[in-house]
Amino acid sequence: MYISGQQVGFFNRKVAIMQELNIKQLVQVISTIAEEKNLPEDTVMDVVQQAVAAAWRRDNGDREQDVRAELNTVNGTAKVYVIYSVVEEVENPATELTQEAAKRLKKDAVVGDVVEEQFEATSFGRVAAQTAKQVVLQKLREAEREVVMEEFADKIGTVITGTVQRVEARLVRVELGKAIGILPASEQIPGEYYSIGSRIKVFLKDVERENRGPQLILSRANEAFVDYLFQQEVPEMESGAVEIKALAREAGKRTKLAVVSTVPGVDPVGTFVGGHGTRVTAVMNEIGDQEKIDIVPYDEDIKNYIANALSPAEVSSIEIDEKEKRAKVFVAEDQQSIAIGRGGQNVRLASKLTGYELDIETGAAEPKQPSATAPKKPKKNIEDSLLSAVDEAG
Repeated sequence: MYISGQQVGFFNRKVAIMQELNIKQLVQVISTIAEEKNLPEDTVMDVVQQAVAAAWRRDNGDREQDVRAELNTVNGTAKVYVIYSVVEEVENPATELTQEAAKRLKKDAVVGDVVEEQFEATSFGRVAAQTAKQVVLQKLREAEREVVMEEFADKIGTVITGTVQRVEARLVRVELGKAIGILPASEQIPGEYYSIGSRIKVFLKDVERENRGPQLILSRANEAFVDYLFQQEVPEMESGAVEIKALAREAGKRTKLAVVSTVPGVDPVGTFVGGHGTRVTAVMNEIGDQEKIDIVPYDEDIKNYIANALSPAEVSSIEIDEKEKRAKVFVAEDQQSIAIGRGGQNVRLASKLTGYELDIETGAAEPKQPSATAPKKPKKNIEDSLLSAVDEAG
């Protein structure tokens, strides 16, 4: 989080207020911070109370003590409570009391109880005030990060628009309003250029928690990005008239999607392509013209589905091995290179789309040999056929 010179001066004034511990002024500071940082006043109040507790412990207590503070905004007082566990034998005097010692704080205290010793906080020394300042800065950063987490957690799986803030060797930083997301190299479209200040659409893949706070992981290369873009261009998807059954993508090169219609008479491929190709063109404009999109019809018959997935190649026949989820696909020699595609891309994407390992072979499937035990039918010659016809006529 960037702290401006004006904000540093603001916090220095706050430290001066805390040294005098003017509760009324402190409450005003809390309201100002809450408004400036867009945080709930209760959250900021809790941060300040933690800072007061830390300052008191620095001046009056032990760093191992468990201390909490309460600010009374009505009568302008601050109370500090030191928390102890009641034990039979004390091992750590900073956090433990014997039952006898605890009874001066709570008459009916027994072993296993938790008791509190109350103090009135009036003022702090310079070092303690600086401690409080550091606590406030740290806790406010944490609170802001939690607000970001809550705001973006509901947006995981959606596409949002951001501004390219910084381009680094292995990632691109994208400004998303109050937060900065990262677009790792693995989630970028190969060959795509990102200029600082440009507006781009990104898919919010995840919100990861790290020691330095929540990290927004963005993507433009995953399959879900293309799926979401089609949802924006094809309103029939929302109504359920058409849907994407499967999608396979190699970002920057090629995408295949299998589509199906749930309404009789509706052409699913035509629906996704759009009139004069407007819908598929809109998606390609977003991901780049260098990435081709194949839209094929989904089919419950796996052989037909595999043949569709290998489009634009023409398939002669297919042998399926259900157990191994493997298929031999036979094509004519002039179709082999088309079926495989450049660098094996077409068959690789078709395999991902269908869930079957595909082996491309030329020629046709060998016909199955008749069973050795099957009775052979006697061949009829032309004379037998003529005699049968005469007998029937007679």
